[in-house]
Amino acid sequence: QVRLVESGGGSVQSGGSLRLSCVVSGDITRYFSMAWFRQAPGKQREGIAAIRTGVNTHYRDSVKGRFTISYDKARSTLYLQMNSLKSEDTAMYYCAAKSGDPGWLLVLQDLAYPYWGQGTRVTVSS
Repeated sequence: QVRLVESGGGSVQSGGSLRLSCVVSGDITRYFSMAWFRQAPGKQREGIAAIRTGVNTHYRDSVKGRFTISYDKARSTLYLQMNSLKSEDTAMYYCAAKSGDPGWLLVLQDLAYPYWGQGTRVTVSS
């Protein structure tokens, strides 16, 4: 079993910053990929950032230049640094993981990831 636990969500004003964390534990292979997804009220879940086998990073256009995904191997923790937050970033944020590489076509697709955290809420007020 693989367990993912997110934290770091909260309320912030537009232009502010937050850092989300996702601690990984359990039986996952040495080379794995992880991603951050979000779901705003009334909208579909969307992938926003991913890191493939700890090396290649991918971002949704709407967060490029503002968000940074990283993985600390020593802490088994995935991070999402979010800067210049906008009201449209308000959503529930989830981390996801899979063993191996989903490939660049599927890296931001939720169907590629079998393991999910419970989510952490981010609210950005204008």
